[in-house]
Amino acid sequence: MKPSFRMALVPLSIAAMLSGCSHPPPPEPMRAVRTVEIRYDKIQETDRYFGSVQSRYEVDQAFRVSGKVASRKVDVGQKVRQGDIIAVLDDSDYKLAVEAAQQQVAAAEAQARQAESDQKRLNALKSDGSVSPSDNEKAQSNAQTTRATAEAETRKLELARNRFQYTVLRASQDGVVTSVKFEAGQVVAEGQPVVSIAKEGEPEIVVNVPEDQLSVFKAARYRATLTSAPDQPFEVVLRELSPQAASTTRTFRARLKPATPRPLPLGASATLVVDRPAADNTSATIPAAALTQNKGQPAVWVVRREGADTVGTVQLLAVFVHAYRNDDVLVSGPSAGELVVTAGVQKMAPGLKVAFQGAASNLESKQAAR
Repeated sequence: MKPSFRMALVPLSIAAMLSGCSHPPPPEPMRAVRTVEIRYDKIQETDRYFGSVQSRYEVDQAFRVSGKVASRKVDVGQKVRQGDIIAVLDDSDYKLAVEAAQQQVAAAEAQARQAESDQKRLNALKSDGSVSPSDNEKAQSNAQTTRATAEAETRKLELARNRFQYTVLRASQDGVVTSVKFEAGQVVAEGQPVVSIAKEGEPEIVVNVPEDQLSVFKAARYRATLTSAPDQPFEVVLRELSPQAASTTRTFRARLKPATPRPLPLGASATLVVDRPAADNTSATIPAAALTQNKGQPAVWVVRREGADTVGTVQLLAVFVHAYRNDDVLVSGPSAGELVVTAGVQKMAPGLKVAFQGAASNLESKQAAR
């Protein structure tokens, strides 16, 4: 054999040996996906109303007489007990009225006694005919009239004394002062509200409900939170719903009390959370991360199973979005039971074969064994 021919056979032999020892490249591992099943169940919808904490029993107190305020004894936030003095009016005029009424009573009593004495004398003279029947009747009538006048003046004295006592305004119930609408030196009218006192024992959440939500509001369940403690919700129940809408806002006032008695700071801001079922069951809840777009329209990637339960093919499917929530989306379109990809949607492609999460490791081990 010629040397040149032998040299040509050496590279061919080496290449044949190398090709016999090499292995085919390992197959690319199948992508694993997370999915959620489409379920058209009743969706719980939530409405929120903003209101405040108020007392069930709150009284606007007023003087029963008019006058100039001489002194004020309370401030907003102060606790009072029934009978405590709230304010005092200048009582000079009412003292004079009492004294005048006392003088009127004294005069009427004197006239009544004089009339009774005259009647007794006439009765003594009537037996011998010295007094005519008409004079006797006049004496009796005068005695009755003066006695009635004396009694009337006595009632006027009682009224004057009552009005004198009304110059001191006292708390009608135990509670806390929520508002003060007067100052010392101010002239207030009879019946003008000057202070509000609320009982602390029965606080309520007060909100205004729009007219178009009234029927749904009545049948809902309620939770409430305070602005000062948003992470501490508590159950409340509807106690009272106004039968008539407010003339200015056209809303209905609702008052809700805690299901379990608990103290609440009066005047605090509160949020009422109303849970109610949706009107229909035509929407399903999916994670917001599962939503993508197809030609500017919302869509999702769905996985259709193939033969083995651990493998499927993805397809792009259009959906209709009903509502957006914090982390979820309400959609319709896919059939019930469809599996929607919830993560890595930007890496999907039509016809891409994927493995369900949890089955990917098994597939990789099988492919490696081959």
